[in-house]
Amino acid sequence: MASVWLTKLKLPLYLIVLELVFIILFSVFVEYDDSASPELIVKGDNSSTHVHAKEKNMVHDYYPMFQDVHVMMFIGFGFLMMFLKRYGFSSVGLNMLIAALCIQWSTLIGGLIHHHGAKFKVNITTMLTSDFASAAVLITFGALLGKTSPMQMMVVTLIEIVLFSANEYIGLVLLQVVDVGGSMFVHAFGAYFGLAISRVLHNPEVEKSTKEGSVYHSDMFAVVGTIFLWLFWPSFNSALAIDDAQHRAVLNTYYALAACCVVTFAISSLVDKDGRFDMVHIQNATLAGGVAVGTSADMMIQPYGALIIGSLAALLSTIGYKYITPFLKSKLKIHDTCGVHNLHGMPAVMAGIIGAIVVSFADKETYGYTLYRQFPAMAPNSSSSEWAELQGHMDAEPGKGRSAGDQAAYQMIALAITLSFALVGGLFVGLLLKTCDFLGQPSGDRYFEDSPFWHIPHDHESSELSPIVSKVIYELEKRQSSPKKLDASGVPLLAADLTIEETSFTNDHKA
Repeated sequence: MASVWLTKLKLPLYLIVLELVFIILFSVFVEYDDSASPELIVKGDNSSTHVHAKEKNMVHDYYPMFQDVHVMMFIGFGFLMMFLKRYGFSSVGLNMLIAALCIQWSTLIGGLIHHHGAKFKVNITTMLTSDFASAAVLITFGALLGKTSPMQMMVVTLIEIVLFSANEYIGLVLLQVVDVGGSMFVHAFGAYFGLAISRVLHNPEVEKSTKEGSVYHSDMFAVVGTIFLWLFWPSFNSALAIDDAQHRAVLNTYYALAACCVVTFAISSLVDKDGRFDMVHIQNATLAGGVAVGTSADMMIQPYGALIIGSLAALLSTIGYKYITPFLKSKLKIHDTCGVHNLHGMPAVMAGIIGAIVVSFADKETYGYTLYRQFPAMAPNSSSSEWAELQGHMDAEPGKGRSAGDQAAYQMIALAITLSFALVGGLFVGLLLKTCDFLGQPSGDRYFEDSPFWHIPHDHESSELSPIVSKVIYELEKRQSSPKKLDASGVPLLAADLTIEETSFTNDHKA
């Protein structure tokens, strides 16, 4: 009896305790940014002193794009993963729980890392970066979809956010690389972290499950998620860019997605023996252009460059779903439920490489003085004559005086570190999940199945009946709607007057 109660209470108690910890930590470390605080006035005898000048309200600039990103996290990712015929509640429901948990935890961990353990302020850009962190965990969830318990995913979330924030700090602060769309730090990290966990948790029973596939209506829900992500991806890639760079990021992502969509349809038809489209490709590979252009989205790649990147991403992702995913599953024992390697992993690596190539050609003739705002580490150091000249043209912070080639090398180093963090961290978490049996690792019929974790409506159960039973029910309903059987005198027959077959038929249906 005690073990039953422990099984029942461990998740709700875990979540309640975790939320209490968040409340305590927020009270100690987190406060409003100045732009979200009232302007304080200290009154003297004959004058008033303003404690701080009111900063510009950032909500007007950032909130519209934040809402786009927020919709991507909760509707886009949630519905995209609803293709599994028996796992829809978990796909959208756990997606919501994980994202809500990430928002709070990443605010704390990211703030503490960037401010070295001191109290820090939050504003709307904090909300954006927290959503980006949740995207990484949701990508990981996609690789593990249907193969982990809610309790296991809560553990994955807590550890992954810590590693994600540490890796991001190394890349953005210490190495000073650029990745405006998060292709390296979000997509590559989340994908390979999840794939590493999936490899450790590999179980041959997963391959034997008959519940992994989709049905017509579940694929329709997944397409809704695809369309939300496809429409709002320009906001994801441009939300944290500024001025002309933000405009470029919107344009480049917009055209990369358009080209990616067209080429995905073409390749999907081309690789099918009957020339038909595969809904798996359309749901996923059409989005790969947004990932592949993420690192270079705010750079001067020109619209035709965005079209090329989107087209290559479509080719890579669709080929991945057709040929690479089966290879990973059969040869490397890596089961990737949502194909995150094709949508997020490979296109993100492609994005990192393209970003480094584009950076290697960056110069003042192309970017003007905004070169040093675009790539802060390329700004001259404070002791150089170039720094004195720069101060007269724009506001900027002293940099490291890197050349374009040096900056490109740092971009590649950051990509390598990200992949290392993701793979090693994922292997560690996978071993932890495999060792801790009390976290509730699914097995057998519990793979890709909602019923162990959710109340399932009766209509769902009836929809899973065999075709023979469904036909029997249809015939009975048809008989019940027809005139009742009458005897010679015109009186309806009682149950006792029915044939053996008819009685058996009626009783089986009632049962």
